Amino acid sequence: MKTLILTLAAATALSAGAASAQPYGNANGHDRGGRWMSINERQDQLERRIDRGVQRGDLTRGEAYRARAHFNEIARLEVRYRRNGLSNWERADLDRRFDVLAQQIRWDRRDDQRRYGRNDYPTY
Repeated sequence: MKTLILTLAAATALSAGAASAQPYGNANGHDRGGRWMSINERQDQLERRIDRGVQRGDLTRGEAYRARAHFNEIARLEVRYRRNGLSNWERADLDRRFDVLAQQIRWDRRDDQRRYGRNDYPTY
């Protein structure tokens, strides 16, 4: 019984390690080619995603406002962290917060809530 549990635990650990080693595109700090992005590149990318979501109508006004407020909160935190230089923990914390924001933007853009212009109402 113990060997079965140890075998399952080892298999789980190996599969989790292999999955985390693969680049996930834009989700966790990598660009589409798997190259690590700097904090400034991630900020630029997230700003573009918010702007693109607003332009295409994928983000409602409230969703865009919340995303930008969350983005500005992370930017203020980054300024505070950079005063004495970024430690590895601070860099990881910013990275995690950017991941959460990117996931929220992705969710909001795909949740079928649309922002319609004056003459752009859906036809039924």
